[in-house]
Amino acid sequence: MKKMKLFASFITCILAAQTLVASPESILSFAVLGDAEPKPEAKFPNLSDAVDDINRLADAQIVQFAIGVGDLPHKGKLEQYVALTPHLQRLKIPFYPIMGNEEHGASVERFVEFAQLWTAGKATIDSHRYVIEQDQLALVFASPDYSRQFSDGGIDWIVRTVDALAPKPVFLVVHAAQAGVYPEDPEKGVTHPRFVEDVVSRPNLAAVISGDLHLDLDRVEHSKQIGRVHYLHMPALERTKLPDATRHTPMFRVIHVLSNGMVKVDTYATGERSPRDAHAYSFQIDLPEPSAADASDG
Repeated sequence: MKKMKLFASFITCILAAQTLVASPESILSFAVLGDAEPKPEAKFPNLSDAVDDINRLADAQIVQFAIGVGDLPHKGKLEQYVALTPHLQRLKIPFYPIMGNEEHGASVERFVEFAQLWTAGKATIDSHRYVIEQDQLALVFASPDYSRQFSDGGIDWIVRTVDALAPKPVFLVVHAAQAGVYPEDPEKGVTHPRFVEDVVSRPNLAAVISGDLHLDLDRVEHSKQIGRVHYLHMPALERTKLPDATRHTPMFRVIHVLSNGMVKVDTYATGERSPRDAHAYSFQIDLPEPSAADASDG
């Protein structure tokens, strides 16, 4: 009997070890901050709380960097930029933002100047459009040309950039997705027809990450697949607008890309140590084989 129990225990340990080995690891994890512009006063309590939470995740080596989908300083006012900066400088990891319609209340030059201050030497940002390229995937950061819209030149840049990254899957970071993706305000979003015809149709575009609409994640379909592309809405830290403004829970999201191509999206309410199961979302992408250099590093 003792031998049988020992054998059973041995088999259990073997199976547990096999499960551990087979479990895919994260090859990339990053936090995403939504709209934070306050009004009328330049105060950022919810953003500050989110920074505290993201720093905790960074200390636990859960996230490598954070990104912002625009609309941080209200109307791009200098006093808003100045008040915002100390909060973002507290981040222990690099911060990669884009412009939204609020930043276009001022200038691209002001945005780039403060983006450099926000990352505090942890990253280099010298443009309102840029790329983070990893070995097996890439993030394309595309600020709008005006308001939340793109001109032909902006569309051309996205198409050229996404194509140059193929066959790597691309996550496109924009302030707004194309109009119609979120039925709560179907007319608000990118209206340039080439955004759908030329951008969304790129074969290696995996996901569109956006904010702008201030959706209440408890009452909308915040993450969805349309065609081959997954759309991930980032909740506003500052206030909720849709489907109405009756309640607001400050939240941010964390995106994990696993080695088997699974993408998992977690959603944290500020001050909560665990993500909310109700807002979890996942999907699969095709990752190219890691390069020989990357494989040898492992």
